[in-house]
Formats: sequence, C-alpha cells, structure tokens
Amino acid sequence: MTRKILFATLLVACSTLCAQPRFEFHGFVNPHFYADSRQVVGGREEMMLFYPKPQLFSEGLTGYDVNDGWTMNLLSITARLNLAVHGPDILGAKTLAFVEGDFTGSTNASNNDLRLRHAYIRFDWEHGSLLGGQYWHPMVVHEIMPNTRPLNMGAPFHPYARYNQLRYTYSRNHFEAVGVALFQQDNMSQGLLNDQVASSTHFQRRSALPELHLQIRYNGQRLFFGAAANMLTLQPHVYTKRPSTSHLGVDWLSGVDFKPIEPSNFSSFSYSLFLKYRMPQWTLSVQTLLNNSLYEVCSMGGYVSEVRLDNSAGAVPVLQAAYRPWHFNTVWLDFGRTSGSWRPGIFVGYGRNMEANDESATFESPGPTLDVTFLGRGRDIEYLWRVAPRLGWHANTSFSFYAEAEYTYVHYLAVEHSMSTPSVYWYAHNPAGGIGNLRLMLSAEYRW
Repeated sequence: MTRKILFATLLVACSTLCAQPRFEFHGFVNPHFYADSRQVVGGREEMMLFYPKPQLFSEGLTGYDVNDGWTMNLLSITARLNLAVHGPDILGAKTLAFVEGDFTGSTNASNNDLRLRHAYIRFDWEHGSLLGGQYWHPMVVHEIMPNTRPLNMGAPFHPYARYNQLRYTYSRNHFEAVGVALFQQDNMSQGLLNDQVASSTHFQRRSALPELHLQIRYNGQRLFFGAAANMLTLQPHVYTKRPSTSHLGVDWLSGVDFKPIEPSNFSSFSYSLFLKYRMPQWTLSVQTLLNNSLYEVCSMGGYVSEVRLDNSAGAVPVLQAAYRPWHFNTVWLDFGRTSGSWRPGIFVGYGRNMEANDESATFESPGPTLDVTFLGRGRDIEYLWRVAPRLGWHANTSFSFYAEAEYTYVHYLAVEHSMSTPSVYWYAHNPAGGIGNLRLMLSAEYRW
C-alpha cells in the first residue's frame, strides 16, 4: 500500500514538473574595435554609423577640415543576455515569453546601461501567430537581415529599430500575411514643439493613431520574397506655451494676438520589396525601400513643414501649417558564403534623394510662406552608397572572429536661401559635395 501511495505521489510530481515552463538562457559577449578616417554621423559613440560628416573648415585656419582625420575606439556595449520561457498551451496555442537586453543604453549619454531590446509574448497556432510587446519594426524583415558585424546592421540603407507592437501573422501553403500596429518608444519622430524641432513620442501619440503596417510574402524552401506598406500618422505641431514668431522674419506678428497653428494629423506612406535566396553554402538578400516615414527606424526620408500666413479672412492674420513627405529611395544587397570555418561576405547599399534640387515652398497658399522646416534624415544629401566586404572565421558554434572594411560615400547638397525670406530655403546640387569615410573593424564573439 505504501509503495502504491509513493508511486502515485511520484506520478503527480512528475506531471506537475512537466507542466512547468521550460527556460532557455542565452547571450554573447563581442568586443568590437573600429577606426574611421573622418568624423561620422551616428550614435552610441558613433558605433552606429550612418554616413560621414561634410567638410567643416575652422575659422582662421585656412584649408583645415575639422571633420577630417582618423579616430578609433573599442567597445563591448553590445554584449547581450536573453531569456526564453516556453509555457503551457493556452487557447490551443503554444506560448512563448521572451526578454532580451544589451548594454548600449537608450541614448548616447547612457552607454553601458542595460537597455531593453525585445520583450514580448507570442501565441502560435497551426496557421496563425499573435505577438504583443517590443520586437523588430516590420520594415526590418528579420529573415533577410544583413549579416554585417557593426551595430548599424546596414543602416541607413537597411532599417534598424524595435517598436512596441501588436502583430498577427497568418500563414498557409508557404504564403504569409502580416498585419502590425506599432507604437514608438526609443525611436521617436521629429516634429515642432513650440516651433522648435524636437524628437518625441508626443507627435505620434497625439495623433491618436498607431503606425500601421501590412506585409504579404512567400516563404519557400529556398526562396523568400514579399512586399510591404507602412503608414505613419503624426500631429507635427505641439504647443505647451505661446509660440514665438521672431524667427519668422515678420516683426509685426509679435504684437498680434493670433492663435497657434491648429493641430492636424499628417500621414505618410513607405513601401518595400524584399527577397532572399538560400543555398546550402551561400545566401543572397535584397531589399529596396521608398522612404517617406522611415527616419524613426534609422533610415532616410522625412517630411517638410511649411508655415504660411493667411490674411484673406480680414485684418486678423491666421497662421497655417501644411506638410508633405520628401522621398528617399534606398536599395541594398548582402551576399554571404560558408566555406568550412570561413564566412566571407559583402554588403552593398545605395540611396538617392528623389527631391534634390527642388524648392521646398511649393504649397498652394493664400498668403506668403513664412517658414520651411525639413524634418527627418538626409534632406541635405543628394545620394550616398556603401561597400562593406567582410571575412569571418568560426572556430565552433560558440566562438567566431570577424574582420570588416566599410567605405561609405555621401554627396551633400548646397543650401539656397530665399532672397526675400531668409528662413525659406531649399537644397541644390553641389559639384564639390562628395566626401567618404573608411571604417576598419575587428570583432570577436563568444555565444552560449
């Protein structure tokens, strides 16, 4: 009798243990050395490189470009820890909770601080998957991400950001449809806070609409391809106090009791096509983007805000604002090969400003244009490109070593001001606007 009771107790204990969540703990450490031939636009001690800075000549020092000259650094802030928890089935779905962090901080001032990368719950059914939490922005198609070593992962040609989101994926017979609603946190839009350019989540939150994304794709054994559309809605002007009009160049406005610009929503659309071809010893990934609202995801593009004066209604002037996107097209490809322990590869990217040489003050207006503000990234760039060959050596599944060279070239535009209103300006072709940066990188990585 005692044996039967003991055996029954063991069965209950075993069943209880089997029903408990299963934990998986992983991570890596990867010290990363890099050297640049000039100053660059980027983040996290410029480990996140976008493109080289333009020439800047110091006053009184003829011919001295303060942005020229080699710099170097060694960082380990991308060391990463993650935990996956596989729980019991709920509503017929397998469940997963995942959290991951690194030490890059949320801003340049917080390097070495623990930062949340991913934190989500996922439910997986036979043909559907529902994810809620912080995960890759859907323009970052994780199945085709470049295999480059630097923190930028191909940015600004390839998007790079994580958003809080609700994502549903339906899959059947290799075809997948993905719908996502996204909310900003670390990656914020630019807008005008009391007429001053600022980066904040305010501009999206006050629109009362999430960023919306739709993606259709085919996921076969060797071929993966798809198309995506993205809509971002902002309320670009936010006022917490009476705005100043001194910068508008109209002195008499400062003594007039006018209402601030009426808040209104502005929506912009971005699109993407992507493809990956997989073979046993090599892979090729390609993506092209029409960027109207991808500044937030470390890519190019943005919008123009024009403040204009409408005095057609009578003696009291009315300030109005109008918005339009400016387009930036980018395309990139990444080729990687496996040859024993060696992993050679190359990344190539190209981007072009589709509105270079266009005057910005093109809105129809009943009154004069007072101010034009370009928001986003790369409005002063005509085009840019990057070539980044790499060579990796994998000792085993845990340890690898990589050497990479990355050359990024950018051609800057010239600023042209209005003769009548200095605050109104546009960008024009500059024959001498080209500048390049060579980055040399060495990194080691130990995974567990």
